[in-house]
Amino acid sequence: MKKKIIIGIITFIVLIWIISFIKAKSTPKIALIDIKGVIADYKPTLRYLNIAQKDSSIKAVVLNVDSPGGAVGASQEIYRAIEKLRKKKPVIVSMGNVAASGGYYISSAANVIYANPGTITGSIGVIVQHTDLTDLLNKLGIKINNIKSGKNKDILYPNHKLKPEEAKLIKETIIDVYEQFLDAVVKYRHLDKEKLRPYADGRIFSGRQALKLGLVDKLGNLQDAIQEARKMIGKEGKNAVVVQIGEEKSFIERLLKNKINLDLGLQSGIYYLLSF
Repeated sequence: MKKKIIIGIITFIVLIWIISFIKAKSTPKIALIDIKGVIADYKPTLRYLNIAQKDSSIKAVVLNVDSPGGAVGASQEIYRAIEKLRKKKPVIVSMGNVAASGGYYISSAANVIYANPGTITGSIGVIVQHTDLTDLLNKLGIKINNIKSGKNKDILYPNHKLKPEEAKLIKETIIDVYEQFLDAVVKYRHLDKEKLRPYADGRIFSGRQALKLGLVDKLGNLQDAIQEARKMIGKEGKNAVVVQIGEEKSFIERLLKNKINLDLGLQSGIYYLLSF
């Protein structure tokens, strides 16, 4: 008798779990994905976007962007993933404190962009740094020899004094990457590239200024972006639940990670990054 009761209880629990699972899978959802801090390790973000794309119960995605930008390659990886996602379901960006340079780059791929009036955005441009320590090394009597396969291999090394022709080579690469930035923005912002160019000189804008330039679509906060998502998915939007995709990190964890990314990143590489 006891055995039958135990089996009955287990069967009941399993049935409840199955019903709850089916209900959860059928309930329309709006996915919320945070993209915060310096853009360097793009793989977690790609994973979250892929989850949102494959889950049929997720009808729209809201990206909460709070980033000063970061590495060019990482920014382009995320931009491309958003491009693929928007073919399946609406993508709405909510800009937080900062969505500049690479942060704006990835945002520009969304269907709709919200910014707060005081959000810092824009900073459309490319930067690479070269630190010249040759005079200091000479004063200290330190001699470092670079054994290289080609004459330009150590252009950005700190023990190498940058020559005009070398600076020209770097500038040509930067301009090419800069043009890629402009092309990415105008693709979905529907702006004229040459009209955008005078404002794409690295300057920052408030959210209100960005709205006037057509860089963002609407002024509002995260709740407004979620409401926009509800409207865009139609009848299902009324009963849609908001689900967070990704791991929530503490402020201290994000701060330490961003500092490490900046310390390592600024040693070399080309960046869509807001200048501090």
